[in-house]
Amino acid sequence: MTREAVQTAGAPAPIGPYSQAIRSGKTLYCSGQVALDPATGSLVGDDATTQAEQIMKNIGAVLREAGYDYNDVIKTTIFLIDMNDFAAVNTVYGRFFDASKPARSTVAVAGLPRGARVEIEVIARK
Repeated sequence: MTREAVQTAGAPAPIGPYSQAIRSGKTLYCSGQVALDPATGSLVGDDATTQAEQIMKNIGAVLREAGYDYNDVIKTTIFLIDMNDFAAVNTVYGRFFDASKPARSTVAVAGLPRGARVEIEVIARK
């Protein structure tokens, strides 16, 4: 099976040795996104709501570059440094999906890159 890296200037450049996403067949595996501004590489906001909004925009840019959209997302994983942010992130996250929401896991973690409060990764399939 072939694999192809996906890269867009509409989402932040990777901050390590990884791709924004990899397409393998009909499946797109998107790397975790934290709330970095694509233009500056700086963390956006210091609250979970603002960060989740930027993350979902970044994910959208990667999806579009690969020819996918939010309705193609089948699985997400959300990483939170504070589970008290769960409701705030849900409010933002829920606006990006139609009635058929993807499967999801939410995990509490000790820390995230660049001091972020939230990280989200997705898998999409055509």
